[in-house]
Amino acid sequence: MTILNEQFVIDAKGRKRSVILSLRRYKQIMEDMHDLAVVAERRKEKVITLNEMKRRLKRNGRI
Repeated sequence: MTILNEQFVIDAKGRKRSVILSLRRYKQIMEDMHDLAVVAERRKEKVITLNEMKRRLKRNGRI
């Protein structure tokens, strides 16, 4: 479970209007959003098996 430890900026009526996060947490959220965007972009790509991936990596000298 992730603990955010966020702080809120409230208006004169006591309503939450903004949130303050640590820079570390903000960067984590931005990285997660980027990862999700990459997944969305690649969603329609052909799925390959693990064995096929290993064959390709060996063929290309990666493993």
